[in-house]
Amino acid sequence: MTTRRQWIHGSVALAAALAAGSPGLALAQAKLKVAAVYTVPFEQQWVGRIHKALKAAEARGEIEYKATENVANADYERVMREYAQAGNQLILGEVFGVEKAARQVAKDFPKTAFLMGSSLKPQAPNFSVFDNYIQEPAYLSGMIAGGMTKSNKIGMVGGFPIPEVNRLMNAFMAGAREVNPKVEFSVTFINSWFDPPKAKEAAFAMIDKGADIMYAERFGVSDAAKERGKLAIGNVIDTQAQYPDTVVASALWNMEPSVDRAIKLVKEGKFTAEDYGPYSMMKHKGSELAPLGTFEKKVPADLVAKVKAREADIRAGKFTVKVDDGQPKASFK
Repeated sequence: MTTRRQWIHGSVALAAALAAGSPGLALAQAKLKVAAVYTVPFEQQWVGRIHKALKAAEARGEIEYKATENVANADYERVMREYAQAGNQLILGEVFGVEKAARQVAKDFPKTAFLMGSSLKPQAPNFSVFDNYIQEPAYLSGMIAGGMTKSNKIGMVGGFPIPEVNRLMNAFMAGAREVNPKVEFSVTFINSWFDPPKAKEAAFAMIDKGADIMYAERFGVSDAAKERGKLAIGNVIDTQAQYPDTVVASALWNMEPSVDRAIKLVKEGKFTAEDYGPYSMMKHKGSELAPLGTFEKKVPADLVAKVKAREADIRAGKFTVKVDDGQPKASFK
């Protein structure tokens, strides 16, 4: 018994010593504590993709996940601090309206990893940024829109004219022009991240002026297209199931590559300040063009062939979709 007891005690002591000498090992053996702070509801498409990736990691048993939605900008810093003080090792969110406050929290908690949606650069040592660099599938969806419009007029409703929105709109417009040089665009920003009624009214106005395809950067646009019997192109998420006769295609954002990378690096004790933007691109499986689904037989075969050829060129590195963060300009009002 003495020998067996000594062996057990020795094993426990060895494990403790290894854990103490290797923080990465200790973290790998326990679930990572992860929190997220969102200024909009989980159902909002942009935040919804982050939430989906984190819920998947939670379902795999890799993390303990807590999140707060609908946080006002004035409360954002407080909620971030509370999560950091509670011992969360990785904190995510979108800080476009609270950059200064969020970065100060990161400075005050240098041992906590932060991965935040931001237009600005990373901040050493622990504040990484990400962005929805899904301009490649946005370009492809634009090709579909350009080939499907009969009036040659496309309406576009966005949230705010910031780089994250502008680059997708500009890529979409470039794709449409590739297959249809005659196409014109109407562009409106509703100055809100989540106001479906306002987006819907803006879409109605464009349809009244001749637009027969709507670029639905915001919720509410597809509802207007559906009610008027027009078509829509989705953004970030695929809503064709909800609008089977309206949404032709969508540029999808997959946040899993970025989230999984951050979790892995924190567990290994290797998380540093970096730009995760590239992990939203197609080569990292961070974005894709949604299947045509209900429109598979409605989109002309020659147009599908052009889109597939361009997609193959993008994946092979033979074609680069330009990143244009400038505010898109309307060609008809």
